[in-house]
Amino acid sequence: MIYTALGDSITFGENASSMEKSYRLLAVSSLNAYSYRISGHVLARPGWTSTDLLSAINRRGSSIIRGSNVVTIWIGGVDLANAALSSLRIQQPIPVQQIATNYSRNIHAIITRINKECSARIIICTQYNPFPNSPLAIESIAQLNRLTSELARSSGAILAPTHAWFEGKQALLIHGYRNGKIEDALSGSLPIHPNDQGHRVIATGLIPYLMP
Repeated sequence: MIYTALGDSITFGENASSMEKSYRLLAVSSLNAYSYRISGHVLARPGWTSTDLLSAINRRGSSIIRGSNVVTIWIGGVDLANAALSSLRIQQPIPVQQIATNYSRNIHAIITRINKECSARIIICTQYNPFPNSPLAIESIAQLNRLTSELARSSGAILAPTHAWFEGKQALLIHGYRNGKIEDALSGSLPIHPNDQGHRVIATGLIPYLMP
């Protein structure tokens, strides 16, 4: 079985202590330990938005996606984070509708391309909230997750509720977690990525979705 992971820095493995401890490789090794024969591919980079992922798929995704049996899509956090931080700096509302329109268009195009290249099961992941003490983050991420759920339903994809796996546990699962407020992202490194424990939680949650 071939598993292909598409995404941004979380899927890339940012802030895992090694690539082997990223959720995607943990999931592959766990499934192989259960005697499933599974190999993994990845198309993900830190900082990628849904637009960047779509562009990468259109440029070189065919060889990676073709032959896949299951594909996960975890993207959109950077779309929202970039807009949120910009809005925070200039004290303006987040352009949620603009983000939603662009994100929806890109996800539809990504799924269409996957379906063209292979007959894989497609799993779309929701976004966890790294800033649970900020009302702005709570509402914005909830809106993005509602849209992701609608996109999964309309496209026949499977929804993986990764946000639920982190809810109430962010301080334990996020690398560099401080106050759980969006303002934390304005001073120094971004406390948004899973630590090793967070990657294990994601892998454990995803395994049932990846099984044949």
